Amino acid sequence: MATLDRTHDAARQSWVASANGHADFPLQNLPLGVFSPPRGGPRGGIAIGDMILDVPACRRHGLLAGASEAAADAMAGGTLNALLALGAPARTALRHAVFDLLAGNAPAAIQALAPDILHRAADCAMHLPAAIGDYTDFYAGIQHALNVGHLMRPDGAALMPNYKYLPVGYHGRASSVRPSGLPVRRPNGQRKRATEDAPSFGPSRNLDYELEMGVWVGPGTALGEPVPIGDASARISGFCLLNDWSARDIQGWEYQPLGPFLAKNFHTTVSPWIVTPEALAPFRIAQTPRPAGDPAPLAHLFDATDQAEGALDVQLEALLLTRAMRESNTPPHRLSIGNARHLYWTVAQMLAHHTSNGCDLRPGDLFGTGTISAPEDTGWGSLLEISRAGKQPVALPSGESRTFLEDGDEIILRGRCTRAGTAPVGFGECRGTIVAAHTN
Repeated sequence: MATLDRTHDAARQSWVASANGHADFPLQNLPLGVFSPPRGGPRGGIAIGDMILDVPACRRHGLLAGASEAAADAMAGGTLNALLALGAPARTALRHAVFDLLAGNAPAAIQALAPDILHRAADCAMHLPAAIGDYTDFYAGIQHALNVGHLMRPDGAALMPNYKYLPVGYHGRASSVRPSGLPVRRPNGQRKRATEDAPSFGPSRNLDYELEMGVWVGPGTALGEPVPIGDASARISGFCLLNDWSARDIQGWEYQPLGPFLAKNFHTTVSPWIVTPEALAPFRIAQTPRPAGDPAPLAHLFDATDQAEGALDVQLEALLLTRAMRESNTPPHRLSIGNARHLYWTVAQMLAHHTSNGCDLRPGDLFGTGTISAPEDTGWGSLLEISRAGKQPVALPSGESRTFLEDGDEIILRGRCTRAGTAPVGFGECRGTIVAAHTN
């Protein structure tokens, strides 16, 4: 686990004025990403307030050398896979060097280089931070699993017998993961209402979002060699927000017996910044104790340190902005607010389980945690839950209502860590707007 050090000192300020008091990207965060400035190609950068630090430019000016050199050089290209492969030591060295570079007491000569090493984030294009070889989506949000189970099986058990013994997951489609801000085309597919004798093909009628966190894999693993649960956190290089868009009507028809397919693989949106384990060290918390009667994790999924500090205290929020609201300048409507503490499994348990059969992981692989819902209905992470499978429309301030998403609707996910005496750490936004389905 990452430990606290001088880079977490909430009293430290930056000479980048917009970083001081910034809700997401103060000096104490320093998330990693890939961006293109107005006149230039993709390269590695670090968010600081409303600006982006150009890491290759810093390297050219000799500002990142010594212990941070390898990490800085690994950010010269259009992906961060090489950096993720280096693991925590190189990542921590880079964090310390950049913290000193941007701290308020940095030499005037460094601050004078601002026009060369800093870009306004609003002027830049953001890209996926890594080339994703594989994407795995878990189902670790137990409240979501319970809610969906009660909706789908009102007269049966909400959870399958395996749920409390292993982190349930499935392999998603890496090719359709996209960064925040790109449009999401409504998928076509087979859908069948309960009143219909046969399916029809056409645009999804029940398009939904899912509020998740994304987990970026760092150093890879060898085929045939499981990662012990006690070592799993060392293989995790950072976190983001993730929206696993879901076509509920397509899913309801296709998913038996093999699970999600076309209902999930058409688009997954991630926030573009990788928030590192080092930045999140002040917000590590104990895993929520299992209710009485729940089975203890099997030995390959249990580690005392992971249980003591392997969960994250991240406030998660989902908002909806319709076309009509946008045109009338009405602010987005909050659909839910919850917390990552409600995950039933830790991310280390997910990674240990993923490799327990010998499956190999590669730097830049991506996990989704599964939809994160709170026990209260104000914190449910999908419209399927909020609208009770379409039976209770959500009233919006514009006078509109929604059971599922319509064309022109935009979903905005936000995540933020706060704690008294500690600088806030945010993830930025994960946004996507629905556009009409493809027509032949």
